[in-house]
Amino acid sequence: MSNTEETRDFVKERYGAAALQVLQAGDCAKGSCCGNKIADPITVDLYDSAQSRDVPAEALLASLGCGNPTALAELKPGETVLDLGSGGGIDVLLSAKRVGPTGKAYGLDMTDEMLDLARRNQAKSGVGNVEFLKGNIEEIPLPDASVDVIISNCVINLSADKDAVLQEAFRVLKPGGRLAVADIVTKGALPESVRKHIDFWTNCVSGALQEDEYISKLEAAGFADAAHLRCCRSPWAVDCGRWPGHQQTGS
Repeated sequence: MSNTEETRDFVKERYGAAALQVLQAGDCAKGSCCGNKIADPITVDLYDSAQSRDVPAEALLASLGCGNPTALAELKPGETVLDLGSGGGIDVLLSAKRVGPTGKAYGLDMTDEMLDLARRNQAKSGVGNVEFLKGNIEEIPLPDASVDVIISNCVINLSADKDAVLQEAFRVLKPGGRLAVADIVTKGALPESVRKHIDFWTNCVSGALQEDEYISKLEAAGFADAAHLRCCRSPWAVDCGRWPGHQQTGS
């Protein structure tokens, strides 16, 4: 799965379908009657009860991430935040409330259905300092040095051109800006049969980098202190995620 456009189309199709499932659930999404149909044991219970109460039920239901980047990022009032691959908008809405009315939270997503869902969730939450943008994370539609903090939740691994993603992230960050992402990394190389399987790619497995690869790409993009990044340890680092058995993929 090395073709960028082909990979992007598969990812867009899968996550568009996930958004439609939440949209079609309607009021049922607020209770337990539909929850089990789209709940994933890898992506549930990542947000504490206070955060869960602070966003619409549909935003929580549509969260397909592997971590909680808002717990990694130290956001301050007045800052500008960008979420790469913002999905149903949960991390954007939570970030917007933390940066306050003098700050701004952008969500960037390529999937029309997710953007529709995110904008509905914004309307329900009543948060005004939010803007959802359509675009690819390899080509961020924002000016140079315009963002204080970039967050992302299990999305960078889905890109077939991670160098472009990280270079773009570095470009739009202000001097001294921060990167706080939760993502999947592997311990050892994945079998070639897994790398080539599109279902594993859209499930955040095949596109995952080894930890040292991630560090190298961050350094190449210009990020400082990338060598201190370690899975599940750094306060701004790549999170291990909770894919069962992901640490054994190289065995």
